Amino acid sequence: MEMIEKGLLEEMGLELNLKPWATDGGAHFWEVPKTAFRSVYDDQPNAHKKFMEKLDACIRNHDKEIEKMCNFHHQGFVDAITELLKVRTDAEKLKVQVTDTNRRFQDAGKEVIVQTEDIIRCRIQQRNITTVVEKLQLCLPVLEMYSKLKEQMSAKRYYSALKTMEQLENVYFPRVSQYRFCQLMIENLPKLREDIKEISMSDLKDFLESIRKHSDKIGETAMKQAQQQKLFSVILQKQNNVKFGKTVYINDRIPEERNEIVLKPVFEEEDENEEEVLTVQDLVDFSPVYQCLHIYSVLGDEETFENYYRKQRKKQARLVLQPQSNMHETVDGYRRYFTQIVGFFVVEDHILHVTQGLVTRAYTDELWNMALSKIIAVLRAHSSYCTDPDLVLELKNLIVIFADTLQGYGFPVNRLFDLLFEIRDQYNETLLKKWAGVFRDIFEEDNYSPIPIVNEEEYKTVISKFPFQDPDLEKQSFPKKLPMSQSVPHIYIQVKEFIYASLKFSESLHRSSTEIDDMLRKSTNLLLTRTLSSCLLNLIKKPHIGLTELVQIIINTTHLEQACKYLEDFITNITNISQETVHTTRLYGLSTFKDARHAAEGEIYTKLNQKIDEFVQLADYDWTMSEPDGRASGYLMDLINFLRSIFQVFTHLPTNSNDHAAMSGKVAQTACMSACQHLSTSLMQMLLDSELKQISMGAVQQFNLDVIQCELFANSEPVPGFQGDTLQLAFIDLRQLLDLFMVWDWSTYLADYGQPASKYLRVNPNTALTLLENVTCRVHRGIKDTSKKNNIFAQFRKNDRDKQKLIETVVKQLRSLVNGMSQHT
Repeated sequence: MEMIEKGLLEEMGLELNLKPWATDGGAHFWEVPKTAFRSVYDDQPNAHKKFMEKLDACIRNHDKEIEKMCNFHHQGFVDAITELLKVRTDAEKLKVQVTDTNRRFQDAGKEVIVQTEDIIRCRIQQRNITTVVEKLQLCLPVLEMYSKLKEQMSAKRYYSALKTMEQLENVYFPRVSQYRFCQLMIENLPKLREDIKEISMSDLKDFLESIRKHSDKIGETAMKQAQQQKLFSVILQKQNNVKFGKTVYINDRIPEERNEIVLKPVFEEEDENEEEVLTVQDLVDFSPVYQCLHIYSVLGDEETFENYYRKQRKKQARLVLQPQSNMHETVDGYRRYFTQIVGFFVVEDHILHVTQGLVTRAYTDELWNMALSKIIAVLRAHSSYCTDPDLVLELKNLIVIFADTLQGYGFPVNRLFDLLFEIRDQYNETLLKKWAGVFRDIFEEDNYSPIPIVNEEEYKTVISKFPFQDPDLEKQSFPKKLPMSQSVPHIYIQVKEFIYASLKFSESLHRSSTEIDDMLRKSTNLLLTRTLSSCLLNLIKKPHIGLTELVQIIINTTHLEQACKYLEDFITNITNISQETVHTTRLYGLSTFKDARHAAEGEIYTKLNQKIDEFVQLADYDWTMSEPDGRASGYLMDLINFLRSIFQVFTHLPTNSNDHAAMSGKVAQTACMSACQHLSTSLMQMLLDSELKQISMGAVQQFNLDVIQCELFANSEPVPGFQGDTLQLAFIDLRQLLDLFMVWDWSTYLADYGQPASKYLRVNPNTALTLLENVTCRVHRGIKDTSKKNNIFAQFRKNDRDKQKLIETVVKQLRSLVNGMSQHT
């Protein structure tokens, strides 16, 4: 753009749309675009020359005007110069004055300048201070919070520290994020969070290790509380029952014939003045768990913490559930095992209720079911090794307290009570083994003689121990004897002790009186039918038990059988369950003692027969004698005298009732009949011995004398009560056989054989043939031996051979009968 006067442009013939740019006096200047000058040169030929000519003409005109104007104003200019010259002097004076004044002002303003500068500097400082204060006021809360964070870290208040970090990040750091120290703090926070996680996890590990070591103490405390509560409930129940006049037997104690038994605490109090048992919260500091849970929750890693906690606790559960190898040897081993388990689950129950989500009910139920299966397996395995009933009973008490404790914390324990029924059977087995030894000792110490009673005091003492009633005996004067021996009242007392011991296990099992009554009766039946019966049978079989002892054992079993009804009454008094109840089990004493009596009777018969065999073995017959001795054999007379004395003892046993007399008479009669039959059989076997190849008629006659003594013994009625000739029939077979040979009545025998009215009906052809062949052998020898003059068959040497043929004919006929019998059979 160019600046040029507008009139000049008009003179030059340029008519343009111009904008005013500036004015200088009267001259006006306009903005001329460069394109306007370019148009001057481009519109026509020689335009530049023309333009310049016009420009020169215009310049000359202006010069003239300027000269005119100068001439017009020259005088005024001169006057102005003259005036200026006049005021020059005044101006110089004024300048001097102004300079002096300025100097004086400068001198006077130096202090003001200094003070002003100081004021300015102070104001700058003040402004800076204000700015600093403002910035510090903005930064101080951040620094204070960070300092608070450090203090919280030092004091191990990690959850509060995390909350402080959140405030720093969300509130304070954004205000001072431009400062370097803030960046350093921001960079340090993640490291602090990791440190907090590691420290809190380390504290949790220490906590887990601590409760692992002290879980037995925790469990012991919890079980003590449960036991105290149970004892309190029992005492309260007793008081209520006494108040309302109720009889309590089952869960309280047994009042009959025994001092009241106080429930023995599983955990003994160490000090009577001991303070109240602490709770689990008092024993365990759960703050590490809460703190770690809160920390991981704030950090958003709660799931990791929950998984870690549950995993570690499951590992600890497996360790707690692992028993010691010798746990079954002492009750302390079981107690330590139970207290550790209780301590573990008490802690878990507390964690369940005071935290949200760390452990759930489903998790604890799963853990408990796993533990319960393991516990039951362990108890089954280890309790099977227990042979001491006291230890089994203590184990039962521990299991009950263990179950009650965990049931109080909401864990199902029905399977534990089911296990107790299995252990109850084992407890009964151990009791049976223990009482088997007790019974054996009683039997060993017994003298198997009636109990002598000197005075009334002794009589009352025995009667107080054993329910014996005999009006006839009561009327007798002292001294007198009770029919049973000392073992009877001892056995009765021990059976009652067994019932007491069996009842101990039934307590606290949360079972009805009917169930407990059934348990007691079944266990008592086992004691009677298995243990006592086995001991009696073993006693009966012992070699040192003689016939008199066996009879006394029979009497004892009779009294024990009669005492069974008193045992039933005793159980009824304990359980308060009537015997008329439909499902009430009866005691099997009748069958038990009846079997024992039968065994004793059989042993009596066996021992008698053995004694007879011993006497028979002393027989020393000379089967070739020519003449008999004229008297019975010595061994047989000794045997008969022995039998008389034995049967005399049987019949004179002390009996005071018709039942006892009938029992003794029956035993004596059966024993006498058995002895006679066995003696007859033994004599027959002796006569028909296969190794005996020849018999003389003298030996037959001597044998006949012995049989006659046996018949005389049977006719003498050694035991009263036999009807007719019942006892003599024991020797009928032997008598008919000997009569046949003595009278040599073979024709009658052969003619009447098989007839009901036959004289020799009891003589078997095979028996007759065997004996005839032995005697015939001797007859043949007598025919050939002429040197023996005393042979009763010597006449055969003088008679015809027809008689020999007759004997051969008899032998053939007998053989025919024997063969016919074999074919018929």
